[in-house]
Amino acid sequence: MSADTDAAPRDRPGTGRPSPGRLVWTALRVAGSVAALGTLYYVLPLDNSSTATALTMLLAGLAAFVGLVALQVRSILRSRYPGLRAVEALATSIPFFLLMFAGTYVTMAAQSPGSFERHLSHTDALYFTVTVFSTVGFGDITPKSAGARLVVTGQMLADLVVFGLALKVVVGAVRRGRQRRNSAESSPGGSEEG
Repeated sequence: MSADTDAAPRDRPGTGRPSPGRLVWTALRVAGSVAALGTLYYVLPLDNSSTATALTMLLAGLAAFVGLVALQVRSILRSRYPGLRAVEALATSIPFFLLMFAGTYVTMAAQSPGSFERHLSHTDALYFTVTVFSTVGFGDITPKSAGARLVVTGQMLADLVVFGLALKVVVGAVRRGRQRRNSAESSPGGSEEG
């Protein structure tokens, strides 16, 4: 089952661009995925978890993130519209990545009050995670304990991997997907399905 077929609107044959219906369908899937992730983040009682549980969930989440990116690269390679599929992949993967770290910070701040200079709500932790990810770092929230500094350092290193390696892999998958699509369309009888 391909992410670009099945319930998605049909495109006109022979066009190189996705139809407006497919663009809307993709936007709705992204919005739904991000809304589901955000809702889950805000309703989970993260501030009642132990720090060990939070770190275990973070490590499991990072492994899941790697698996998610691998599945998305495969989907991009097989997609009729690899560029559109890559945008969708990044628009769902990055929020997942950020929310994993934000959840860890919520738990750390609740279980070890000295981890940050103040208590972090779900929104504070998400804000802090995004400032670290974007390398802005306003300084209004800072890690104070060695454990918190190690997790934030881990996020900074993971951010570099996401910026560098993951984006390179996704862009390479788009390029290979387009080459595959173009060679299939130019071969005799090479009309491709979905």
